[in-house]
Amino acid sequence: MYHDFYRFNEHPFNVTADPDFFFSSKGHSDAISNLEYGIESRKGILVVTGEIGTGKTTLCRKLLKQAAQTVKFALILNPNFSELQLLQMIVSDLGIKTKQKNKFGLVRALNEYLLVESDKGNNVVLIVDEAQNLSVNQLEQIRLLSNLETEKEKLLQIILVGQPELYEKLQLVKLRQLRQRVAVHFHLRPLESTDIKYYIQHRLAKAVHPTYENQHVIFTAQAVEAIYQHTKGSPRSINILCDRALLAGFVAETYSIDQAIIDSCTQEVVIS
Repeated sequence: MYHDFYRFNEHPFNVTADPDFFFSSKGHSDAISNLEYGIESRKGILVVTGEIGTGKTTLCRKLLKQAAQTVKFALILNPNFSELQLLQMIVSDLGIKTKQKNKFGLVRALNEYLLVESDKGNNVVLIVDEAQNLSVNQLEQIRLLSNLETEKEKLLQIILVGQPELYEKLQLVKLRQLRQRVAVHFHLRPLESTDIKYYIQHRLAKAVHPTYENQHVIFTAQAVEAIYQHTKGSPRSINILCDRALLAGFVAETYSIDQAIIDSCTQEVVIS
């Protein structure tokens, strides 16, 4: 609705996990570096946790987008499946062609695929998002997949991404073997107050129409501070609030988003 008014080519504050809008805060950059290190070093199992809306899924998609061509990915976004269905999803997402339907056959097909890719010099990574929803049996199945290895290296790198409940689940006695195999655990925190201004500017600049050099809207310093106070640095909450503020600015025919607009918009949106 407000694209033309602000000279945008697309929505700057969508809540979708668009890697083109990835913001390299220190925390998010450190998370990417940790994951890349774990993958390149073939560490086996990596864990990323963070509260709702901290950008975990966007982080995953950014990792996929910038990875080398020698890294093959399977991305499971919502693992609400049985152990067998989870295996089927992994095999399917990697493009493995097999007529096998049972667990043993699927794991054997996966192992053969991993050996072929390893011989080619490729690395295979499984990312499971919303992993806090995995059952104990599913997590144990994933541990067993981490056993796929040669004498020298792990054949499958596994990244479990989820809310803090995932870390709590990994503390269960039943999962101690899995917990002991976690080589990297990174907890993604909300943005710092000093990041908010640059986060907003980054997304506005990404969305501006290519025929214009600069975005045609500003968020005042007081507005930025109010955004931090209302959202506590959660990227998803910032996006929701800023999107509503742009709409309010459009209605008021102003290019300046001030604190009054932000405070008003907080009454109209749900920010968790």
